[in-house]
Order: sequence, then C-alpha cells, then structure tokens
Amino acid sequence: MRVIIDMNLSPEWVNYLEDAGYEAVHWSRVGRENDPDEAIMAWATAYDHVVLTGDLDFGEALARTGRARPSVIQIRSRDTRPALIGAAVIDEVRQAEIDLRSGALLTIGSNRTRLKSLPLKT
Repeated sequence: MRVIIDMNLSPEWVNYLEDAGYEAVHWSRVGRENDPDEAIMAWATAYDHVVLTGDLDFGEALARTGRARPSVIQIRSRDTRPALIGAAVIDEVRQAEIDLRSGALLTIGSNRTRLKSLPLKT
C-alpha cells in the first residue's frame, strides 16, 4: 500500500511507514505547502495512494462529494508524532488494509477507531 502524508503531519511519518513495509511520501516532496486538500486528493487518486492526515476536512470532503477514492486515514490526536502514536496507527492500518485498498475512511482516535467504506452514505 502506498501512502501520501499530508502537510499537517511530520515528514518523520515517511520513515516510520516505510519501516512498517509501506511505500510513503510526504506531500512536501510532490506538491506545494499551500496546495488545497483537493489537490492532494486528486494526486492520491491518480497515483493510487492512501492519504494520511490529521485534518478532518478530508473526511468531510469525502462525505460531501460521495467519492469512492482516495482512501483516507485520519489521525485524531493532540500529539501526532510517530514516536508517540506510530505503533498504534500501524496496528490499525494493518487491520484495515483490505478496506483501505478498496476505498475507506479510517479514523484513528485516542479512544476509538472507526472504519467506513467509501463512498460514504449520508
């Protein structure tokens, strides 16, 4: 699985994800810092990547547009450093990997994780 990491998350996630066996790139390597979320979503769809973000706007955009791609992993945590929450994120991603390959929104919070298939039903 290939992952594009949003600007609001540290580039440290690249090495963390790669060490876990995923292909990863930080948005700063392929886009501009001020690109809108839609540009990241379009890129992720075109290049078959899952978006990893700390921004809830991606989930809202999936709900608003009814898109089936790209899959999005949202981290809902005050501290998003991989050294602190990376192991838990990788565990959740591994459990949801089949769904993420098919099209899903995975929201990982400190107390619970939610997985919804795409397109989202409103």
